[in-house]
Formats: sequence, structure tokens, C-alpha cells
Amino acid sequence: MLKSVVGMDYSILRDLLAAGKWKEADEETMRVMLCVGEQEKGGWLREEDIHNFPCEDLRTIDQLWVKYSDAKFGFSVQKNIYQSLGGTRNYDVKIWNAFGEKVGWRKGEHPGGLYYEEISYMEALVKAPDGHLPKSTPSLMWVRVILCLISLFSRVETCQL
Repeated sequence: MLKSVVGMDYSILRDLLAAGKWKEADEETMRVMLCVGEQEKGGWLREEDIHNFPCEDLRTIDQLWVKYSDAKFGFSVQKNIYQSLGGTRNYDVKIWNAFGEKVGWRKGEHPGGLYYEEISYMEALVKAPDGHLPKSTPSLMWVRVILCLISLFSRVETCQL
């Protein structure tokens, strides 16, 4: 189940998820994605990095989140929610804001429609809405975050997750 095209070790992520350590698992998800995308120093994935992200590695990360959250969390869960709201590869502020509200990321009129700082990891499995995690994004700016997540959902679809 811990397959990787690039030899990434996903055992730490698996163990954190199995233990219900959601915050640490979220941070580990960002770390492994940066490593797989060879962007550890840059600290963010560009759209082209996401476009070329190995499907097998993306599948492994997603399957771990889906398995240990009883299908409540994961990139495929997020992608399905995004698409159910009419989301496509093109950015639409109304759809993006609806997505943020649906997964519990949006609070008020924060720029970009997302407000990560107050997202609670405590009792995430019980209280958080479907698709709430993972939320850590290897990015620096809100516009980049949005474009990267839309690209990620597109990649998840391409990888048939």
C-alpha cells in the first residue's frame, strides 16, 4: 500500500494517520509532497510540479488519508466535493468560496476565501466536515494556493483517484 515511484517512505505518514495525529499528518503530507516534487528548498509546488506529480505517489497519500479517516478526508474526497459544486480546472470565485465553506476552510470574507489559522485539528474526525483535511498546502500566496489546489484536483482526476 505504501508504493512510490520515487522511493518515498510513507511509513511516518501512515503511522501519524493511524494514531489520529491529524495536524502532524497534515504537516507530513506537505513534507512528502515537497520531497516527491523535488521542491523542499522552495517550499511550494508549482502547477507544473503538480501536473508531473507521480500518480502512484498521489494515490498512496490519498489512500492513507481515506483509509485512516474512514473516507472522510483525502484529496479524492476534496476533488469530489469540488466537482459536485461545479468546480472545473478554471478558477471560479463563487465555486471556490462554496468549496471553502463546504470543507470548513472558509470563514467570513478572508482574502482567497480560506482561513487556515483557525482550522482546528482537535477532534477533527468527529467534528470536521468531509474533505477538511489534508489542508496544508506547499505554497506561499493565496492565489498560488488556489491554483495549486485546482491543479491538484485535476491531477487527482487524471490519476483516477
